[in-house]
Amino acid sequence: MSNIYNKLSKASQSADKVIKAPKKGGMPFNALMHDAVQKVAMEALHEHGLYPVCNYENNITDRYVFVKCEMTIHDTETKEQIVIHGCSALGNLDKYGTGNAMSYSRKYAFLNALNLETGLDNDDGYKAKPFKSPGVAAIPKTDTTKLANDWINKLNEIAKDETSPNKFEKNYQIQVKEFESELNQIKLDPIEDLRVEKEYTKLKSQIQNKQGKNNGRL
Repeated sequence: MSNIYNKLSKASQSADKVIKAPKKGGMPFNALMHDAVQKVAMEALHEHGLYPVCNYENNITDRYVFVKCEMTIHDTETKEQIVIHGCSALGNLDKYGTGNAMSYSRKYAFLNALNLETGLDNDDGYKAKPFKSPGVAAIPKTDTTKLANDWINKLNEIAKDETSPNKFEKNYQIQVKEFESELNQIKLDPIEDLRVEKEYTKLKSQIQNKQGKNNGRL
């Protein structure tokens, strides 16, 4: 009888294509949606007698909720299992934040489990297949540095005429919702994510210091 690794490999090879969502809200790329990934993944897993179960670990900070997804794939025939580690996401501190982060981390757990190409540079999506062997040209990746630069420019625009940290934070949260997809891509790059975080902290501190000086003159 085939073991679970053979079944997972076959599921990876037989997986159908993932169709991306249309661009919206000024997004520079077509979004890879959770439901589209789940549909493709579940069909492939069911075909080979595999079933995923997820456990989530939530950590809340003063600015976001961090969700870690641990997906266990069970072989319904042999009772073998594989645990998919390392899939996580950040969500906003609102009523949708935890759910969004859970869906995002689960989406990448599916992608990691089946070892699929995401097609992030292909607007229409394409047939999922295993990664090519070493020696083949690397698949182009999303330019997170450009996304981070664009977001930092947006932060500076927001901060330019703000007179208080509270007003800055309010406008910041509005922009976060509009640029959610881009920010989720930036979060996948720890270096760029940290650069963005430092810029946010710096601008907010500058506004706070400026407000203090103005109040001192009154």
